Amino acid sequence: MSDKQLSRDPARADIVRLIPALRAFARTFCRNPTDADDLVQETLMKALANLDKFEPGTKLKSWLFTIMRNTFYTRSKVLGREAPGLEECVSGDSPMEATQEVQTRAREVQRALAKLPPHYREVLTLVAILGESYESAAEICNVAVGTVKSRLNRARHQILLELGEDD
Repeated sequence: MSDKQLSRDPARADIVRLIPALRAFARTFCRNPTDADDLVQETLMKALANLDKFEPGTKLKSWLFTIMRNTFYTRSKVLGREAPGLEECVSGDSPMEATQEVQTRAREVQRALAKLPPHYREVLTLVAILGESYESAAEICNVAVGTVKSRLNRARHQILLELGEDD
């Protein structure tokens, strides 16, 4: 869409501005960047096709995240029935190149995040990484605010345990 078209349709312009946040949220569901991009694209297609169902005055970001979450879980159910072989063995550790300490630590954190149950990883990403409020995360995940706080606390604790930093 051109800038001129976006200026005439503020809802679509807002959706375009939220694409980076959608991509970040998609990475919590999909380890493969291509799959994450596919999830974002499918989310955008559904959102644009159903833009008339969006209620003005509510949070567009939450609405889009909810669409993405539901799309992912629907897709997972279908793929569960048609499970193809994995590209890589999940339990196999790939050799780590001798790199800087920061890159090594980043990989450790990535592995720790990957080991979290999906519902913990989702809440951790929404609140700690994307900066969503507890209330917004609760709305997106369709759970109570207390559940979000509990999952976030458990996710943080598990990450620290995995990194060997929990006292």
